[in-house]
Amino acid sequence: MLPAIFVRNLGLQAYRPVYEAMQRFAHENNDAAQDEVWLVEHLPVYTIGRSPLLGESRTSIDGIDVVAVDRGGDITYHGPGQIVLYPLLHLKQRGIFIKTYVHILEHAVIKTLKNFGIDAFVHPKAPGVYVHCQGGTGEFAGQAKIASIGVHLAKGCTYHGLSLNADMNLAPFSAITPCGYKALRVIDMRTLGVEVNNRLVAEKLLNNFLFLLEHHGSCSPFSNN
Repeated sequence: MLPAIFVRNLGLQAYRPVYEAMQRFAHENNDAAQDEVWLVEHLPVYTIGRSPLLGESRTSIDGIDVVAVDRGGDITYHGPGQIVLYPLLHLKQRGIFIKTYVHILEHAVIKTLKNFGIDAFVHPKAPGVYVHCQGGTGEFAGQAKIASIGVHLAKGCTYHGLSLNADMNLAPFSAITPCGYKALRVIDMRTLGVEVNNRLVAEKLLNNFLFLLEHHGSCSPFSNN
């Protein structure tokens, strides 16, 4: 039987120290280490993955740092009011393949949004979770992105994860081409008319994620540790 997953609620944090801590956890822990899930909101930052579609190379945008990271994907924004979930999981010991893991992340978001009366879906050509909404063009016509997903696997341990836009300042997204897609609109739950309590959204997101992992092992309840 797998040990319970330890949950850390980190509150509001600068991005870079959390990123470096995730890297250390993944690279220094072996298969016997306890899995963890970190919940966090970040101070304003742009992060850019290993697969930029548009060759973005700036180190700051409008005074906000751009941090190059080792997840897949292009550039995105993190800021207060965005719920970020970082699962640090040893997939092999849980019997989970990476595609299944990404599927779990996606559907944890979809299930959470459904809890708040929002219908969401995955896009066939672009990672993340989307809602029906005016503003997108081209292949994103009538759609907007509400959650981003990016993962990395080191020594069998996942890090990075997902970010769900709850109640945040969306203006910084207008300074970039989110995820490298020019036609993409980004939205949050508040803009969709939901009265958002970030703590409640975080709890729902965590519990839905753990529920989807449940048949692979035991999971702990929400914790403030």
